[in-house]
Amino acid sequence: MKLSMKAAVLLVAAVAVAPLTATAAEKKITAIKDIAGTWQGWVNFGGQQARATMHIKEDGSYEASTQTGSLTVGQYFLDNGTLRYRSSRTEGTATVSEEGGKTFLTVIPTSTTYESGKTEYERVK
Repeated sequence: MKLSMKAAVLLVAAVAVAPLTATAAEKKITAIKDIAGTWQGWVNFGGQQARATMHIKEDGSYEASTQTGSLTVGQYFLDNGTLRYRSSRTEGTATVSEEGGKTFLTVIPTSTTYESGKTEYERVK
């Protein structure tokens, strides 16, 4: 009985710690130029996935293109400390996080007009 109690305690401890180690650390953006660079990820639209590359300029303007030839233009901006974007397709919020030496930009549309969903990009330059 004591062995199963120890196993149960260890299991509870492992479950409690697991989310802390698996979660990326969110990075607070205080200037739009902090997200300038080249980002790559997979976008969803129309029930399809496509590889996308996004180039963000220091003023927050960006162009994102997919291997299928789709082009989206838009602007990132700070709104009371929240990173937001508005594009030719959607608008919404974004977060930047770091994990394992990599930086990620997660884009979360508030509308799904183009059947798009949350997209995660990784900084490549």
